[in-house]
Amino acid sequence: MFDAELRDELLRRMDRDQAVRTAVPVGQLLPPEIDEEWDCVEAGNTAFLKGVIAKRGWPGINMVGEEAAHAAWVLAQHADADPEFQRSCLPFLRAAVDAGQAKPSEWAYLIDRVRVAEGRLQVYGTQYWTQDGVLRARPIEDPVGLDERRAEVGLAAQADYDRTMRGLYE
Repeated sequence: MFDAELRDELLRRMDRDQAVRTAVPVGQLLPPEIDEEWDCVEAGNTAFLKGVIAKRGWPGINMVGEEAAHAAWVLAQHADADPEFQRSCLPFLRAAVDAGQAKPSEWAYLIDRVRVAEGRLQVYGTQYWTQDGVLRARPIEDPVGLDERRAEVGLAAQADYDRTMRGLYE
């Protein structure tokens, strides 16, 4: 059953998440007040999404619409302070993907986020970092099969994604 109130809250929370994440230009250090707000927004969003999932399961497209279903993924993806929660979201998100209620590409991003947090190789090449002043993809499992895996979940070829990332962050 569609839940307009939940849709609106997910969209509001995603907007706040994005506002705090874009408050300072890429590459600049976060002032303490922005860093503190970032942590507060992330913690609040994580607690909120945990509650939603515990009561209703993953908020998929039929429940909240496509944009708010995407917002739910954004909140999970950005719950970096709680990697166990991110890991616990994977089966819920996978079930939503299998039911046509979420995008396979979002599942791929979350898998990579969880694996990187665990110190493991990523599968889809979605996670980057700056090392020695150079933007790089985090280490990838089976680089030879990467573009095939990316295509299976609806992601562009790695070379195209790499150009996009460099355009955004360099």
